[in-house]
Amino acid sequence: MPWIDLEGAVNVRDVGGLPTEDGRKTVTARLLRGDNLQELTPSDIETLVRGIGLTTVVDLRSTAELVSEGAAPLDSVPGVRHVHHPVLPERGTATDAVADALLTRPQRDLSRYPADPTCGHYLGYLEDRPDQVVAALRNIAHSAGAAIVHCAAGKDRTGVVVALALSAAGVRPEAIVADYVATGERIAAVIERLRRSRTYAADINSKPADSHRPRPETMAAFLEQMDSRHGGVARWLAGHGFGDDGLRLLRARLRDP
Repeated sequence: MPWIDLEGAVNVRDVGGLPTEDGRKTVTARLLRGDNLQELTPSDIETLVRGIGLTTVVDLRSTAELVSEGAAPLDSVPGVRHVHHPVLPERGTATDAVADALLTRPQRDLSRYPADPTCGHYLGYLEDRPDQVVAALRNIAHSAGAAIVHCAAGKDRTGVVVALALSAAGVRPEAIVADYVATGERIAAVIERLRRSRTYAADINSKPADSHRPRPETMAAFLEQMDSRHGGVARWLAGHGFGDDGLRLLRARLRDP
């Protein structure tokens, strides 16, 4: 797993090098995923912007999170564009740092997918905020350089948007699941960081630490449900305004030529 070791974030990695169904691989330095970027240091910014070529930050946090956390170090860097696409309903103070909304919407999540409420929660992003999910993918496709998708933990919201992008690019499902589960390698460090934040501490402390660990069964179920309920990721995207042209552009951005 190509981790990007930074001083101010612990769950940042490049999703390049993943195998596609037709024997190719995803390109490096095109799509990154990460946790909260509020504590990036000047050295971290040098690594991301000068070293990797970051030009787009796709922020999936809620408006409440942005207000609570304040300005982030990358916000003022010339040449880096910040786009905000909250995939949770904009109400209350829900953060979804570690599937926080499961605590406030358990019945809806359970009813969507009784075998795994976390999968049901992920399906809720598509039902509640399809416009924001599609806009996030569109910004990945149109990014001039590398794009980083992030939320708070870099696990749930980020995991779903990155999984959709990789699936649209033709990455093998087992590789998408492996990428999702990789966050588990650093979940202890993620939890430690979020516990220091007044925005996320209550969410983190409300559940046992091990319950925050991503399970392969959850992402496997999500991908299967995308096929069985929506006819696949590409068809779902097309039904929400992300048609063939957008799909071709996204695939061209993420795949080896």
